[in-house]
Amino acid sequence: MADARTRIQVKVLGPVQLEIDGVPVRLTPLTTRLLVRLVAAEGEAVPVRQLRRDVWGLADEPRHLAQRNRNEVQKRVLELRRALDPGQDGTAARVLRTEQQVTVHGPETAYRLVLRPEELDSARFTAVVGHAFLAPPATAAHRLAEALSLINGRPLAEVYGEGFADPFIRRLTSLQDSARRELVRVQADLGRPDLALPVAELIVRDHPDELEATRVLDSLRAALRARHGAELLRHKVPLPGQRADVVLVRGDLFEQADCNLVVGFTDTFDTETDQDIVISRDSVQSQLVDRLFAGRRRLLDEKLRTGLRSVRSVGTESARAKPRGRRVRYPVGTTVVVPVEGRRVFATAYSRLGNDLVARSGYEDLQVSLDNLWAAVSVHGLFKPVAIPLIGSGLARITDLDRGQLVALIVDSFIDACRRYPALTPELRIVVRPEDLARTDLAPVERRFQELVPDLESGPGPGGTGPG
Repeated sequence: MADARTRIQVKVLGPVQLEIDGVPVRLTPLTTRLLVRLVAAEGEAVPVRQLRRDVWGLADEPRHLAQRNRNEVQKRVLELRRALDPGQDGTAARVLRTEQQVTVHGPETAYRLVLRPEELDSARFTAVVGHAFLAPPATAAHRLAEALSLINGRPLAEVYGEGFADPFIRRLTSLQDSARRELVRVQADLGRPDLALPVAELIVRDHPDELEATRVLDSLRAALRARHGAELLRHKVPLPGQRADVVLVRGDLFEQADCNLVVGFTDTFDTETDQDIVISRDSVQSQLVDRLFAGRRRLLDEKLRTGLRSVRSVGTESARAKPRGRRVRYPVGTTVVVPVEGRRVFATAYSRLGNDLVARSGYEDLQVSLDNLWAAVSVHGLFKPVAIPLIGSGLARITDLDRGQLVALIVDSFIDACRRYPALTPELRIVVRPEDLARTDLAPVERRFQELVPDLESGPGPGGTGPG
């Protein structure tokens, strides 16, 4: 059909734009106002006399004096028709029609803009929202988001405040507001407060004094905080092809039942906690014996010895030099894989236990142990999440890094390992004890992710920008 040859798109939900076959068309300011005036008529014919008043701001004149002004209207109508129908295939005759009206002044020429819903964004917006209001929640959410994505600013912004445009603008603005509120409601019903939140924020922005809108926004924020639970931080690893998360949680390492665990050891892999002399009863190693091995230290020792058989030691202390604890030393960074009930404990040596039974470590020791840890996880980790405490923050006495810097070091080391081992783990979970949280500055970690992903800002979501 001839009228299907040219694809027309008129956009008025924001800056007015005419596209023909996907290409924007530049119109003169007066011709743009003419197009807007005809759109605001919503399919009704507009007499030339009315166009002169609304588009040109001219008062009515006697008929014998108005011919020049009528010629100006016809000139702009001709320009608009040429823009609508560059191929001269008859599209202009279908879309922009000339009619004759009988008025008290006699016959008068009038113009009517006839656009299909798919050719006018405001018509499509109205239709989609109308269907969404009658749809079940999941369908409604999809259609409302689709409709609101059409909005790119104040409807008919070029003629905002002018009498002929006010009813049209008020209707669209009211419909946009209703669509936003309904989208918030259905997303909340679907259990997606994260998707409802940005829309609710737009509603409060436009209605700052509305108590109910503020109450809804506060309830969504509370729902999201409750969903996070103990979670303090979550970021995607910013590498192409990676789907791993870095998560920081407040809690207990040994309650992370879905994870492989990382437990820090000294280079002698001591586990003796008797009298708090070699290993403190408060240490993670001591908790490992009690919580995963039911206090059977010798069972853990046997598993450690099995894992260490393939590792060459770096020396053995004499009984005189080190009368308590184990005397065989292994390289810092040695990681022993300990199977426990379908998952793995990665026992990694990141400190040296002196003959005075004081553990000492530093930045380089921790970096080496982390590198070796990730290598072991890539082979033996079963692609399970990995939970790691804030190693280096306790009795190992790493004094050159504070807790926030230790978190950042672990994160940096993990991201670097993800480059080498693409299928390392779906999640690194760093566990901070509640009593340590106040002394742990997480700002270095957030800054690090901002450096790695500089374009975190995104455009407006499905709420549209709405009236400015």
